[in-house]
Amino acid sequence: MVLDGDSLLLAPRADEVIAAAAGAGLPGTLKSELFASALELTTDICESAEEAAEALAELRRGAVALAEERGLKVAAAGSHPVSRPEEQEIADEERYAEFVAYAGVSARRQGVSGLHVHVGMPSSDACFRALEGVLPWLPVVLAVSANSPYLAGEETGMLSNRAEVLAQLPRSGAPPAFRSYEDWEEFVELFARLDMGADYTRFWWDIRPHPRLGTLEIRMPDQPTALERTAGIATVLVELCRAVLDRRQRTWDPAARGLYQQNRWAAARFGLSAELFHPDGKHTAKAGELAAELAGERMDTSTTEAARQLEVGRSRGLEAVCADLVERTLG
Repeated sequence: MVLDGDSLLLAPRADEVIAAAAGAGLPGTLKSELFASALELTTDICESAEEAAEALAELRRGAVALAEERGLKVAAAGSHPVSRPEEQEIADEERYAEFVAYAGVSARRQGVSGLHVHVGMPSSDACFRALEGVLPWLPVVLAVSANSPYLAGEETGMLSNRAEVLAQLPRSGAPPAFRSYEDWEEFVELFARLDMGADYTRFWWDIRPHPRLGTLEIRMPDQPTALERTAGIATVLVELCRAVLDRRQRTWDPAARGLYQQNRWAAARFGLSAELFHPDGKHTAKAGELAAELAGERMDTSTTEAARQLEVGRSRGLEAVCADLVERTLG
């Protein structure tokens, strides 16, 4: 498996840290992201969620050390509490310039960061089955990972503002209800054939096949601050993939995408207190109850990091929120 996610620098100088990381012997890579103030940390291929979490911890330590040498701070979170995304400098790369030219203001609003978990799949058919089996649980994962309650110095009213911001992009949210992996391939190839500017990496769905890596890429979680929460989410997602592959394939049900959309919004708005349709589609339950059902003892499902941000912000102000994120990024 592979973990990748974004961390925010408190200055538009990520390129300096990336250049310094070359040849540092880290268990992964530091990459640029859309904004020049963001770093993407990507682990090497790992044999387990535990190994991936350890690699990510080492990557964060390396990134923090290199940033501090340059007078910078690194914070892992779903959004920056005070930065105005539209005012952020775009990274000096052609792909980002093309993205901004195409998506316009929708691109410039993407001052958000997520945790992407790549889970290796034995075949394309298994990847498709896992996608459909995992998808109904993703709003629960969003609820427990919510870590972006602020935007541009204001409370947004959403515990995951990131989920709402991502929904402004084309080809976002849940993938269409395909019947097979081949249907997914045909859909993606249609965009390429008609020159719509989108290969599979330009489909910003909450979950998608990643043919180059041979993985199912789960893109739903907000970027956790605490490494312990990152490890818990990764472990839960790997085990969920295994569990759904051991079960009979879900019946094709396009209408279930409507339930997913409702659940996605409710989880982003209310976090663990959201009332959700159960993944079986037959009754409702609190997101916190479903999170406990999903995670068991593997992670804390009683609260969110978004709640902590709001508690600190309301009692001590947004500068304290930023300082707390920086401090906890290695905690």
